[in-house]
Amino acid sequence: MRDNPVLRVVTKITIPIILLFSLYVQFHGDYGPGGGFQAGVIFAAAFILYGLVFGTPAVRRVVSPGILRLLMALGLLLFAGVGTLTMLLGGDYLDYNTLGQDPLHGQHLGIFLVELGVGITVAAVMITVFLAFAGRRN
Repeated sequence: MRDNPVLRVVTKITIPIILLFSLYVQFHGDYGPGGGFQAGVIFAAAFILYGLVFGTPAVRRVVSPGILRLLMALGLLLFAGVGTLTMLLGGDYLDYNTLGQDPLHGQHLGIFLVELGVGITVAAVMITVFLAFAGRRN
């Protein structure tokens, strides 16, 4: 399958479209269907497709396991950090109203940051799970 030039070219054309769609789902999530979890899975699907066509060593060259661990932690820290910040500003955990001058701005900012943290974490975990199972040698 890796020697099929048509599959390789179509994959190289399709991956940027998948990544762009995942960004759309991420940033449109507070206005319609979508959000961090869905965007993270779609983003990871692009890397999984790349790994299926070009092999897991190619994916490991693009994104190392160390970077994936860092992204998992970063996404979790962003999520938890927003909640901690809202408590430090005098609200409850994830009380987004405290993040802005008016509640609407605070809600928008809080949801955006939390969903971004979820998206980063989910994408990194999905790629890590794929590499853990697909990269195994018997």
